[in-house]
Amino acid sequence: MNDRDAGLDAGPPEPPGAVPAAPPAPLYVPPNPEPDENIRHSLFGEILDWMLAPLLLLWPMSIAITYLVAKSIANQPFDDALEDRVTVLSQQIRTESGRPVVQLPGSARDVLRADDVDSVYFQISGPAGLHLDGDRDLPRPRPGSGDELARGGAVVFRNDSIHGTPVRVAYSYVNLDPLREPGTASDPAPELALVQVAETLDKRANLANEIIKGVILPQFIILPVILALVWFALSRGLSPLAELQERIRARPQDDLSPIDPRQVPEEISPLVGSFNDMLERLAQTVEMQKRFIADAAHQMKTPLAGMRMQSELALRQVDPGEIHRSLEQLAKSSESATRLVNQLLALARAENQPHAGLAFEEICLAQLARATVQDWVQASFANRIDLGFEPPDAPGDGELHIAGNALMLRELLSNLIDNALRYTPSGGSVTVRVRRDGEHALLEVEDTGPGIAPAERAHVFERFYRILGSNVAGSGLGLAIVREIAQQHGAEIDIFNNPRSHSKKYPGSLFRLTFPPPVQEPLDAD
Repeated sequence: MNDRDAGLDAGPPEPPGAVPAAPPAPLYVPPNPEPDENIRHSLFGEILDWMLAPLLLLWPMSIAITYLVAKSIANQPFDDALEDRVTVLSQQIRTESGRPVVQLPGSARDVLRADDVDSVYFQISGPAGLHLDGDRDLPRPRPGSGDELARGGAVVFRNDSIHGTPVRVAYSYVNLDPLREPGTASDPAPELALVQVAETLDKRANLANEIIKGVILPQFIILPVILALVWFALSRGLSPLAELQERIRARPQDDLSPIDPRQVPEEISPLVGSFNDMLERLAQTVEMQKRFIADAAHQMKTPLAGMRMQSELALRQVDPGEIHRSLEQLAKSSESATRLVNQLLALARAENQPHAGLAFEEICLAQLARATVQDWVQASFANRIDLGFEPPDAPGDGELHIAGNALMLRELLSNLIDNALRYTPSGGSVTVRVRRDGEHALLEVEDTGPGIAPAERAHVFERFYRILGSNVAGSGLGLAIVREIAQQHGAEIDIFNNPRSHSKKYPGSLFRLTFPPPVQEPLDAD
């Protein structure tokens, strides 16, 4: 190892009494799960609630409005009868010797008060409140706009009470001197007589109740019919969902073909489109798994067959030297099989690692690279290869952070280092480098091996792909694992010739990974 390895040892110890820095906040915080009570379980019940709730709310309002309208309708004919009585009583007032008198025979009084349901009251008062005839207890009208209309000769209605009983009152004023016009500035106001007729509200209430019964009772019959029709309409409207559910359930287990969007209602076409997209991704995943199993089975045949052959050969040998050589070959075959199985498991882990950063955290790229390089120091010694690590040159870049999964990133870098050590001849060098390029973090693995031709660079990341003419043991899975993990971290990977190599026979390779900038940069400690 040379001076590039100076950064492999641990950093300087903290001074005594120093307060350890707080760990940086994670770049991703998973959202809180939605409470179960907020999850809607029935589309049918949801629509039914939104339809019936306004209906049941508007029904009492409809009853109240109907009652008010019924009272208005019931008041009109009885108000007309009161107005006629006031008119008749007004015609019975005469002026004799300058004093108002009422000429109302007894039979007329009996007719006026004749009512089987309500009690009828009347009152005729002269100027200054002089009582002329009728009920003295009937209250006089209060001053207001209605009183002004009544003084002009119009019949005005008001609600009042007598002896604590509500009554409807019609009243008007009679001009005792019809030759004088009221309201002139030269003449004083003429004398007026007040005529009032009142009746209790029993007939009006009975008529309003009859109207309400005639309107409300049919509603009690119609409302259940409406509910049944709404239920039936919703059931028919949602039946395509049930049919779609049955078609999906009737499918064979291995049928991942898309659903025809023309066979579903327009409203759920986007849902079916999303479901078809999911089926397509699932079909790709299943196909990838099938291909992976087939490739793995094919690749495992060779080392297993070699191990079986070497074990059978060792059983037939009697020479200890031959037995030893067979066991050595058996050990090499088992080592190759173990490596192949480990890489298959690593590739399976990388492909099944959840995306969208669910397991991502803030990672110091330089520290992770330094620790990974240390794991391969002994292997580089065994192959007599100079393995080095170059930390970032710029001040502060040693704390270069990215968002990622530390276990997966160590697997990625380990495969790059292993690949470089295998293809670099003895006496060569492998350099791992971390640096910054603008907002992006770069991880580079540089070797002095035979290099990779530009035409081969697009294929070396494929599974089980081996460059022809390379007599290096391997399974062809290492770079496939590197590509899968890089894609999960949103990193771009490029292959170049080693710009520091000057040998035509060994131009070397430079693998460069460009990581996206993290969501937030850590704050520098004061």
